[in-house]
Amino acid sequence: MESLNALLQGMGLMHLGAGQAIMLLVSLLLLWLAIAKKFEPLLLLPIGFGGLLSNIPEAGLALTALESLLAHHDAGQLAVIAAKLHCAPDVHAIKEALALALPSVQSQMENLAVDMGYTPGVLALFYKVAIGSGVAPLVIFMGVGAMTDFGPLLANPRTLLLGAAAQFGIFATVLGALTLNYFGLISFTLPQAAAIGIIGGADGPTAIYLS
Repeated sequence: MESLNALLQGMGLMHLGAGQAIMLLVSLLLLWLAIAKKFEPLLLLPIGFGGLLSNIPEAGLALTALESLLAHHDAGQLAVIAAKLHCAPDVHAIKEALALALPSVQSQMENLAVDMGYTPGVLALFYKVAIGSGVAPLVIFMGVGAMTDFGPLLANPRTLLLGAAAQFGIFATVLGALTLNYFGLISFTLPQAAAIGIIGGADGPTAIYLS
């Protein structure tokens, strides 16, 4: 019985949170829509697969070295990080201090976590190398351009207005979110407003650039 209990405690499912469970279901739904229903497979397949990997319990594939340290909840290591950031030695206070810290300080804390033996997950590395550097969006733009069929546009140039409307919708949504923040109705930061802008139009590359 003890062996069975130890086995169950060691399984990732025992550490599955409600948020992770919901995101896993959403990711599986996106994969099903992409594969079975052929709904935007170029978008939904990588989104669903990435969401599936990043929400696997206890895997930490999407965590940086510093995030892995915070998730481990080691009191001694948290105290070292907190001393560097001049805050209380608890996860919530450290996260708040990191959000206000300069990028150079955040980088120092990340290197300190690596020195303590933590390593970033494969998705975190991919984000840093491909997305954080700006390389992936450029490759996506080239791929979308290579796959685009301009025949309908050349046959009916007025459809160019539809593309312009899609571009405008994204920027209008970003400005709308920032306007709500300006008047104090709903609090949005600029990155949050840019992410919200994804739903404002039908153009993927522009949405990727904004977010």
